[in-house]
Amino acid sequence: MKRIYVACVSVLLSAGVGLSGCSAMDQTSSQARDKIVTVLTHDSFALSEERKAQFEKQTGYTLKTTAPGDAGMVLNQLILNKDNPTVDVVFGIDNMSAQQAVDSGVIAAYQPKVDPRAQLRVGGLTAIDLGDVCLNADTAWFASHGVAVPQGFDDLVDPRYRNLLVVTNPVTSSPGLAFLAGTIVHAGEQWPQYWSALFANGVKVDDSWSTAFNTDFSAGEGKGAYPLALSYASSPAYGQGAFESVLGTCVRQVEYAGVVTGAKNEAGARAFVDFLLEDQTQQEIPQTMYMYPVANVPLPADWEKYAQLAPNPIVPDPATVKAHREAWQKQWTQLFESR
Repeated sequence: MKRIYVACVSVLLSAGVGLSGCSAMDQTSSQARDKIVTVLTHDSFALSEERKAQFEKQTGYTLKTTAPGDAGMVLNQLILNKDNPTVDVVFGIDNMSAQQAVDSGVIAAYQPKVDPRAQLRVGGLTAIDLGDVCLNADTAWFASHGVAVPQGFDDLVDPRYRNLLVVTNPVTSSPGLAFLAGTIVHAGEQWPQYWSALFANGVKVDDSWSTAFNTDFSAGEGKGAYPLALSYASSPAYGQGAFESVLGTCVRQVEYAGVVTGAKNEAGARAFVDFLLEDQTQQEIPQTMYMYPVANVPLPADWEKYAQLAPNPIVPDPATVKAHREAWQKQWTQLFESR
């Protein structure tokens, strides 16, 4: 910016123009920036063109999004740019990293007047959507093999389910981390022994959800060898009943939005958080981001039939996850490598 300003002064002086001309240009540029709301988000964020246009029409702001990768990369970028933020608002930090974001000082204090899930707030982070990470079971496979669909975590170490389960790595995968947290809540201090039993029972570990669900799951696109796969409670809506969620393994995931500390356009950032909670935006969430809205709006018909949220999910405490996540991941990796 300093180089641009000096160049501006030099050109104007050589042309015999007063410095007021440069000030006017600078002011115009500043005003233009003030009309842009820059959203940092993960690469699964989606907003219809109609809703984007509506936001811009009703607020007068231009919406710009930047998506560096998954939710973990979003948080890393926020922290790296803490002293010189380049974005105004963030969407997609989940309850596995929410406390870290708040404690790092990258989220400003803001709570919308309309906050449907205020009980889920973490500092200045507002819950926008939620979902359940659950095992999905290939209904037809279990029926044809005369094996009962498992009901919960304890069943998974039973020899009846040997070599039937594929999950994802909790170091590289968000659902994998949620599943690990769920097993720790379930098994308590005995969770390493539980995972040793899972490994002994032939669980397969993939690096990504897409590989586990689309390639290795027997009811997925790849028609793989595993009739139990780690996915989401919403997934059965797209299988039209071909597979079901194992509700006893569901772990609640919450996605948040927040105003970034030091945002250049704080007013626009607040407007965007408010906008994400409007009924019309909330109704889009199942179809655009495959999560459940936090507002009390109708779900798509196939979600109502096949993909209800779990009635009693495990809800990990964000502060506990923040305090122990790295140790959990390190210990899990040691177990995995020595299996």
